[in-house]
Amino acid sequence: MTSVLDRPQGRHSGAAPRRRLVVVGNGMAGARAVEEVLARGGADQFAITMFGDEPYGNYNRIMLSHVLSGEESDADIFLNALSWYRENSITLHAGVRVDRIDKFTKHVFSDDGRVTPYDTLIIATGSRSHMPPMDGLYTPGGSVKNGVFGFRTIDDTRRMVQHAQQEHHRRAVVIGGGLLGLEAAYGLKSHGIEVEVVHSGGHLMNAQMGPDGGAVLRRSVEALGIRVHTSSRTTAVLGTDRVSGVSLRDRDDIACDMVVVAAGIRPNVDVAVLSGLPVERAIVVDDRLMVQDEDEIYAVGECVQHRGEVYGLVAPLWEQAVVLANHVTGADTSAAYLGSRTATKLKVAGVDVASMGLHGPELDTDEHIVFSEPSRGVFKSIVVRDNKMVGATLLGDSRKVAYLTQAYDRGLPLPEERIALMFDVGGPGEDVGVAELDDGAQVCNCNGVSKKALVDAVKGGCTSVSGAMDATRAGKGCGSCKLLVRQVVEWAADGAVEEDPAASYYVPGIPLDKPSLMAAIQKLGLRSVSQVFTALAPGSAEDAKSKMGLASLLKMMLADRYIDERDARFINDRVHANIQRDGTFSVVPQMKGGVTSVQQLRRIADVAEKHKVPLIKLTGGQRIDLLGIPKEDLPQVWADLDMPSGYAYGKSFRTVKTCVGKDFCRYGTGDSTKLGIEIESRFQGIESPAKLKLAVSGCPRNCAESLVKDVGVVAVEGGRWELYVGGAAGAHIRKGDLLATVDDPEEVKLLTGRFMQYYREQANWLERTYAFVPRVGIEHLRAVIVEDSEGIAAQLDAAMQAAVDSYVDPWSERDDPLTPGQFRTSLPLTVLPQVPVR
Repeated sequence: MTSVLDRPQGRHSGAAPRRRLVVVGNGMAGARAVEEVLARGGADQFAITMFGDEPYGNYNRIMLSHVLSGEESDADIFLNALSWYRENSITLHAGVRVDRIDKFTKHVFSDDGRVTPYDTLIIATGSRSHMPPMDGLYTPGGSVKNGVFGFRTIDDTRRMVQHAQQEHHRRAVVIGGGLLGLEAAYGLKSHGIEVEVVHSGGHLMNAQMGPDGGAVLRRSVEALGIRVHTSSRTTAVLGTDRVSGVSLRDRDDIACDMVVVAAGIRPNVDVAVLSGLPVERAIVVDDRLMVQDEDEIYAVGECVQHRGEVYGLVAPLWEQAVVLANHVTGADTSAAYLGSRTATKLKVAGVDVASMGLHGPELDTDEHIVFSEPSRGVFKSIVVRDNKMVGATLLGDSRKVAYLTQAYDRGLPLPEERIALMFDVGGPGEDVGVAELDDGAQVCNCNGVSKKALVDAVKGGCTSVSGAMDATRAGKGCGSCKLLVRQVVEWAADGAVEEDPAASYYVPGIPLDKPSLMAAIQKLGLRSVSQVFTALAPGSAEDAKSKMGLASLLKMMLADRYIDERDARFINDRVHANIQRDGTFSVVPQMKGGVTSVQQLRRIADVAEKHKVPLIKLTGGQRIDLLGIPKEDLPQVWADLDMPSGYAYGKSFRTVKTCVGKDFCRYGTGDSTKLGIEIESRFQGIESPAKLKLAVSGCPRNCAESLVKDVGVVAVEGGRWELYVGGAAGAHIRKGDLLATVDDPEEVKLLTGRFMQYYREQANWLERTYAFVPRVGIEHLRAVIVEDSEGIAAQLDAAMQAAVDSYVDPWSERDDPLTPGQFRTSLPLTVLPQVPVR
């Protein structure tokens, strides 16, 4: 049913009617344009209505690769939640597509039957994934074949993650070796998928760099275990109902379970074409961002063609939004957008990449300075013309990016010794570059923060780096600009920049670093979180963000003398299970060392059947995960299982992964299973600043992946054991450092406990061992833990023993809840997303 809505309206009774501003598109460009309009008093001029195809607020599309790799949750990348629209009196039609614009009567028609009048219209429809022609891409019904994905939206990303995490999906092909394709490959690899990249260009990222840089990048990408096929085209997607592989031109077919098409983007101009607006490569706009030959219709972002150029990077969108807002609000009708100088500065597949301007020399007189160190994945190329930098490519070493970006944007004079452009050998200081940076220069691409915005924040009283970041959102995206943000703030403060004292606090609500906090707790005899707040917090004010850290610290310091207060715990620690996306919980029965029995398996199967457990999943730590348990059912599930709790939640020691060891493995040299069970039994439930995952491997083949665990043990020849610390294989990947090689399992357990206790006492809250070990230094750790250079080894051992002795099985609370609501469902305030059941 079609309805006509909205009359011009005033914000308050008796006020002059506001004009109607309608924005078609709720992506980064559309929302940013509205932010700029609001910043110029637009809320008093306009009643704003926005339409977005996606049923969400506005999110940072750049961060989708981080969501895919698991480094960020999708909830973390939203720029403007739905509440922002309400707070700014913006009517948002989320999940509603605009089909047509009647530019003569000034109405937009949306697919929900709505007809919305406008006085001023902004088109910000963005772009979509390009699906190159190939056989078998679509089903006979016209939909994309099952197992084929674009990589453009948050829903695309969620579907890819879901598909990749299905156990029988093991191989993926990514079509496109540009920025997006490599990010997709890297993200899928993090899910344990074998990934191959098929790229039609002669080298990777050929739009951003030359062949030499592409070759170094390829080497770095292949070192991650990702296979690369360049100068190759995909001619067909194989499979009938679902993907089974791809065919390549001039090469053998590749078998796979999923295909990600990341072969570029195309402007979304359908609504503009249907509405009779001028469209060439994209919607044609003038220097005011006004659509050519149209009044009161503007366009912004990736759907725009300006002076023949179409941009696919964020920085031009921000620049366009500023000019557009100046004209729409009348704040500056002389403003003009004259195009953008584009620079890319990102971490691609874990490799720092910066690219700007030319990839190589074009004229005989161009200077080309090149440094290449493929073994370290480092490549630097700078093109100089008439003593001005006109292009640069940096791979694997971003230390000079800030200066080079300024030199490129501003045409700064260059040092006579060109080598100083690449290395700090007496070249121009970074502060000189910051000082000469133009006020409008973009410092943070993700959030479009200029140098002037940061300087204004400092002048407005933000005299710390973190304060300026909070005030402007600079550095709150991918984080690659944090160094430059710091330089600008320090320069703007003229040496008066204040170190944010809170940066050294152990928890934000108590103004003390960890040693001082521990000393104060001991001196005052504090035993509970509330006592710490009363004694040490400013105004005795409790801070919710500090409670978990304080509870963990007190438990570590006091063992059984700690007074437990349940409101200081996170929900997982209160109910001893891991909360899931839909508000249900997962139960992981304890299987020490990953070993189980027929009886346990039978009991688990019976419980899963009785409680209709929707998903039974093997975890990466060799445990069985029962997912989808309602909170109120937890005690009964535990009672039926009659097994201790496995630790799959909390900031604590969790599990020890093992291989089969010498009893069954032909190569095993040590009894890894027995040792893993003994370690897990000894340290179960131990609190720590962050989670701890361990592994024991029976031989150097390392089937338990011990080298990438917080503590990893490997049996070597002669009955000896190597002990590694600080490894990681999650969002961060790091090979652990060798702490010691010992002769027997008892020494392994002793040093493991001593390292864990030292980490518990010295690490910052939420600091994983992969950050702690390099910060402290493996040499220092060896000296303290193995050689007892500080004479504290016995003290560490005793503290760990006290923690071990104080262990209580948390599942014992199932029969006697500590609080009436511990296992009772609270009234839902919001509808939680439902996890699909397979």
